[in-house]
Amino acid sequence: MRDLLGDLMDAAAGRVDYADMRHVRLREESVAMRNGELDELDARDEEGFGARVQLGGGWGFAAAAGSDRTAAEDALTRAIAIAEAQPRVGSQPLTPEPAATGRHVSPFATDPFAVSLDEKLALLHETDCALREQPRVTVAFTALQSRREQKVLASTEGTLCEQELTDCGGVVSATAVHGDDAQTRSYPASHAGSVAQAGWEHVLALDLPGHAPRVAEEAVALLDAPPCPEGPTTLVLAGEQLGLQIHESVGHAVELDRVLGYEASYAGTSWVPADGGGALRYGSDAMSVTADATVPGAIGSYRWDDEGVPGQSISIVRDGVLRGFLSNRGSAAEIGLERSGGCARAEGFARQPIVRMSNVSLDPGQGGSLADLLSGVESGIYIDTNRSWSIDSRRLHFQFGGEAAREIVDGRLGRLLRDPVYAGVTPKFWGSLDAVCSAEEWALTSFTDCGKGEPGQLARVAHGCAPARFRGVQVGAG
Repeated sequence: MRDLLGDLMDAAAGRVDYADMRHVRLREESVAMRNGELDELDARDEEGFGARVQLGGGWGFAAAAGSDRTAAEDALTRAIAIAEAQPRVGSQPLTPEPAATGRHVSPFATDPFAVSLDEKLALLHETDCALREQPRVTVAFTALQSRREQKVLASTEGTLCEQELTDCGGVVSATAVHGDDAQTRSYPASHAGSVAQAGWEHVLALDLPGHAPRVAEEAVALLDAPPCPEGPTTLVLAGEQLGLQIHESVGHAVELDRVLGYEASYAGTSWVPADGGGALRYGSDAMSVTADATVPGAIGSYRWDDEGVPGQSISIVRDGVLRGFLSNRGSAAEIGLERSGGCARAEGFARQPIVRMSNVSLDPGQGGSLADLLSGVESGIYIDTNRSWSIDSRRLHFQFGGEAAREIVDGRLGRLLRDPVYAGVTPKFWGSLDAVCSAEEWALTSFTDCGKGEPGQLARVAHGCAPARFRGVQVGAG
């Protein structure tokens, strides 16, 4: 495959201003159980070529399924024809980048695709039984997933690199129903649980059967729990809920194509100006955010993006001030950056690369442990698992809901509260951040279905964070 793509790029070099081509093979497996019955058993294995060409300022992209020369040549020929048919709009430069060469394989101890279906079903059955030991649980659900992406990338600039990324994970949830009320609790999170670039060892470490009884008990307890009180209060966010807050109000807002208006018709724009780097106050001095595609085990990590730019660490916000953007080679060149942020990514072979998040994380602070953070709260609310989210197209006004909350009283977590929601405006909300726990509390949360683009694409991203404390946030019951 390396020889084939290299040959095609050598042949295209004299015909176009720039071209790149990817061959991608994607293998996925998912299996789920609901109330003791097999709910899902799905396996997918697909491969193909995606060719991208720049000619006279115009771009062309085409894809073809398969792995032979005929399919590759067909994709390249159609991409060139599309580029030739575009209006001549003048030069559209790309930031310079050395040719990428080499091979990268994400590490794992036990290949999740080598684990038998019987073993996976046994784990699901054990977890399901543990959930349904609580008689008031109406829906017991548990699921596992595995994914492997193998990619070869070549370009007319001499890039020829190969990478293989493997991830897997699982989730467990319980839903209890009484009358017209339904309450759900999930572990490790509500968005497909926890998925990591790792092997089957990650699934076993989650201990889904061990956590199932607590999940079931909390779902039932929520039916009788008081609603989250309404009004401004101190809010402590952790885990998936804080990860989603970072994702929606920071990660998407600093994608440079959104900032420049190129996603306006589908995913929206951004409240962040393109010239805001080094000047825009994003949050309080306690807020520092880093995008890093090299975090071990994170599902947003990679060795090279889909333009051959190495995955790298980018300072997005430092001490509350905007410092950088998520960019590809084209958007970086448009605002005068010396180098792309290495954030050009595509879903599979049949989509072209666009600006996507890698792992956008809130840096740890000096807040100590969660107990230390809570000790500074006389009265407040704690949320760690997401249930709902809503944010406007500029990533400015938002309202998020959690599966459950814990009351904070005199520095300690108290009773369970139902249906918590909170709302805010992005810079004001992050401006209310007054403390973040220390590095010992920092952990990754994963999202497998970040949607963007037209036609739509899904991306796998991760967010690292330690519990964080926000003052004067409007909360209530949804």
